[in-house]
Amino acid sequence: MEMIRRLAVQLQKVDHRWVYYVNQQWKCRWMDWLMLRITHLGGAGITLTFLGLWMLFVPSPARYWAVEGLMSLIFSHAAVRLGKHYWHRLRPYLQLSELRTFPDSLQDYSFPSGHTTAAFSIVVVWILHEPWLSCILLPPALLVGLSRIYLGLHYPTDVAVGAWLGTVFSIGCHYLFF
Repeated sequence: MEMIRRLAVQLQKVDHRWVYYVNQQWKCRWMDWLMLRITHLGGAGITLTFLGLWMLFVPSPARYWAVEGLMSLIFSHAAVRLGKHYWHRLRPYLQLSELRTFPDSLQDYSFPSGHTTAAFSIVVVWILHEPWLSCILLPPALLVGLSRIYLGLHYPTDVAVGAWLGTVFSIGCHYLFF
């Protein structure tokens, strides 16, 4: 048990160092502008609008990718809600001094990253159907995760677990339901 506690302490130190590094050392007006916009790609409004438009305007059988993506999004969001309920991890900007904060900062818990989970839960569905899309879709999904760290809203482990959850639920929905 002591070894697990020490590992958790070390992981927390690494998380803190990376948040400070990305939030402080990468700061510039261009990155502020970009990250404030990229982060919304993983938000509920963008993800649900994208899936709705895909269902309305894309012919079958690709139309059903949106249904698969919606199922992945719903199940992964439930897992995120459970994670935030059981692991009351404060957001970095609430816990660490000297982090730059941005407008519309969140007050709920940090673990895991819901925006990153949402981005991956949709992107991985498309990649499972058309693997060549990984070159186009993975960079924006990764940027959503990076933006969450840059904005001081999440730790790297929050983002990594969010990406993992989105991926796992996408694979599960792809192979179990469709």
